[in-house]
Amino acid sequence: MFEQTFKNFNINLNVLNERNTFSSGEPVTGHFSFDLTKETKITSITAVLEGKANVHWSSGGGGGKKRRRRNFAAKLEFFNLKAVIMQRNGATDEAVKLQPGTHMYPFTCQLPQGDFPSSFHGLHGKIAYNLTLGINRPWHMSKDFTTELNFVNSINANQPALQSPLSGSNKMTVCCLWCASRPITMTASMEKKGYIPGETVKIICEFSNGSSRTATPKVRLQQKQVYYTKNKVNKREYCKNLVSVAGEPICSHASDVHTEITLTIPSSASPTISNCSILVVDYLIEVNLTGWAFPELTVLFPIILCDTPVGSPPPPCL
Repeated sequence: MFEQTFKNFNINLNVLNERNTFSSGEPVTGHFSFDLTKETKITSITAVLEGKANVHWSSGGGGGKKRRRRNFAAKLEFFNLKAVIMQRNGATDEAVKLQPGTHMYPFTCQLPQGDFPSSFHGLHGKIAYNLTLGINRPWHMSKDFTTELNFVNSINANQPALQSPLSGSNKMTVCCLWCASRPITMTASMEKKGYIPGETVKIICEFSNGSSRTATPKVRLQQKQVYYTKNKVNKREYCKNLVSVAGEPICSHASDVHTEITLTIPSSASPTISNCSILVVDYLIEVNLTGWAFPELTVLFPIILCDTPVGSPPPPCL
């Protein structure tokens, strides 16, 4: 058995940056090692670098025979590259004999150039980049070992649109029988549209609460995942609240109340994904003013999560 012959298989990747991420066109280097318990013939050791996306979900079902469950799925392959790390003896075409003990091999692969989406694992699908090392022996099935790369699509963080401030406002009145309150108004603004995971967002708000009830401002970061079949004939949406914070309550009949609310984007949040035809990830910052017995007053800000700070200088030319 393979498990009895091969033990302690390890794949070690060389770290390119402090975030341990990879991007288009970068090399993937490292080494792998394993222990052999006896002399073993190897025909080849291969490395496969693959990037792909897949989505899947179901709908319907229940409520009678006519409501049949429908399944939806789609797949995309961005690239599939294969390299040979070790192969048969070129002169004799015989398998290579490896002796018992520890064996270590370096490897080097190159990610292709292209506009590939960032790695993502969601409720109904994923975008994954894998390095698979395969060991092939005579008269045996290949044994594969896979490690996943954290791939990031490098968005141009110097786009003017990402550095531009955002603002929005909303208002309403609360009716009780034949009476109506004075207006309840909210104006909110943010200094820019583009952020990175782990960054703190400052939302500046102006409130006027003309009602007779206290209202509370709340801010939340929402991730919207949209899954599509090919040609976007069908889709499935899923919204996830990542973090929320509340501000100081706004007293009744208060006017021109200025407040600042800060919200920190989770460092684990994935970058925005807009360049995949079957899986899209967007982010919204939602500012609400809520109170007892009246509907929420809402302002929405679409934001972009990048892999580098917005407005940062470009890397020096080599």
